[in-house]
Amino acid sequence: MKRPKLKRASKRLSCSKRYKIQRKVREHNRKLRKEAKKKGVSKRVKKDLGVPSSAPFKEEVLREAEQRRLQVEEEKERKRQVKIEERAQKRQKDKEAANRETEPKAKKARRDDQANRLAKQTVNKSSKQFLCAELNKVIDASDVVIEVLDARDPLGCRCPQLEEAVLQRGGNKKLLLVLNKIDLVPKENVERWINCLQQEFPVVAFKASTQIRDKTVQAKKSRIVASNEVLDKSRGAACFGSDCLSELLTSYAAKLQSEAALKVGVVGFTNVGKSSLINSMKGMFACNAGVKRGITKSMQEVHISKTVKLMDSPGVVVSPSNPRSSVVLRSLQVEEGHESVLDAVTTLLKQCEKTQIMLQYNVPDFRNSLEFLTLLAKKRGYLQKGALPNTEQAASVFLADWTGAKLSYHCKVPGSHHLPPYLTDSLLADMQKDWDLSKLRSGNQETLKGVKFPNQASSVTFTSKGPTEGVMTVCEEQPAAAATEGGGTQQQDQPEQTAEDSTEAEESEKPQKTSLEKKPKRVQFQSVPIDISLSAGSSGDAYDFNTDFK
Repeated sequence: MKRPKLKRASKRLSCSKRYKIQRKVREHNRKLRKEAKKKGVSKRVKKDLGVPSSAPFKEEVLREAEQRRLQVEEEKERKRQVKIEERAQKRQKDKEAANRETEPKAKKARRDDQANRLAKQTVNKSSKQFLCAELNKVIDASDVVIEVLDARDPLGCRCPQLEEAVLQRGGNKKLLLVLNKIDLVPKENVERWINCLQQEFPVVAFKASTQIRDKTVQAKKSRIVASNEVLDKSRGAACFGSDCLSELLTSYAAKLQSEAALKVGVVGFTNVGKSSLINSMKGMFACNAGVKRGITKSMQEVHISKTVKLMDSPGVVVSPSNPRSSVVLRSLQVEEGHESVLDAVTTLLKQCEKTQIMLQYNVPDFRNSLEFLTLLAKKRGYLQKGALPNTEQAASVFLADWTGAKLSYHCKVPGSHHLPPYLTDSLLADMQKDWDLSKLRSGNQETLKGVKFPNQASSVTFTSKGPTEGVMTVCEEQPAAAATEGGGTQQQDQPEQTAEDSTEAEESEKPQKTSLEKKPKRVQFQSVPIDISLSAGSSGDAYDFNTDFK
């Protein structure tokens, strides 16, 4: 039989034993230092006194020492030069080896770049198609459509294509405007915007709560905190305008006298506060909301009461034909990687006064956006390795202040009011009908009394670019690679067209254009296919996408 292996003794010690050993070591070291002190032994290195003056042949000794020192320095310099030459030769060899492999690497890099670009275009297009389909689903299913506007730029948050699509759908749909984030705008500016927008649609002043927690978090907190805890009445937790909006929707549902609940769709651009509005109306965390843009991806139904049901929707897809400032604030170009956050900050700074930005962020005078971000990073402590300012993080924080519910800025109300082309007097009368407008005005006045507004001097003046165009439908097309391959084969197989054939083709395309123009309900947004073949511009060993990527 094999003998069982003996277990090794453990090296773990009890604390008392370990402390005793440490104490004994300290006492031993102290004893050694005492003895060394008595004997006059010291660790300090004595200074070299050199050659005494009375020594014979002093000059010859000093001369020999100087010669030895010079020889040592020359030897060190020679070794350093040898190392520099060896490194230079190694770099030259590496460069020559890289030049031999440059051509195949360039081919592979071009092929990977084209493939990644094509894949990114396909993903972005499919996501836009899904978001537009979900938005149209909400509009079709709702009896009342609430368009949420950011009170800091209400005109820029309006989408003409969205409003036109709602008005031209059947079923007697009503459009209601909700002016959210009123606590970030001066009171006089909010009142002017309410009076301006009320000329077209009913307007509800609203301030959503940004500190609503999930049910599980509230349950855990209730088990820990005492039952007589003080309610949170901070600026972020307070909600104003929910009672007025719920009474308005409940009275309208009672006038309809329908057995089914009133379906209310909440639409608008990203980060205007659609999900936060629903959470504030519900009084609990029902929809996912946050500072990050584009969180809501699909339709979600939330029952507010027995007669009212709210439907959350994804943000409206912004058309690329808008001004850059509108695209930066209301699209997902930065999140999708189509635009850098530094370029977005540069665009926003051009729309504001420099002195107001300096006072708002407490930074000195700056010449450009990069200098501003450097000063802001140093002010906030955003530093990289080596104490370098992290301008990327500072730019992300600056952009989050503008898109989230933190920075106070406002836009001036236009002096003259003109109706958009898709609105008529009869449509305005239908939109104003069946609403209790007197109760709505009194409710807005009560909301404005309870909100704490910022001063006019502490708010940044922003230049609005007008309504932002949106995309309601994205047409389905074949991938660019398939289109280029198919186009190349057709051009080789088919003969040249004559003038008569071209005129017939133009006449056959005319009815297709008229059929597209007959559908004013949804805006058609067609992306232009990109020709990514490289065979036309190069020859020889150059990369050809149509052949090498198969």
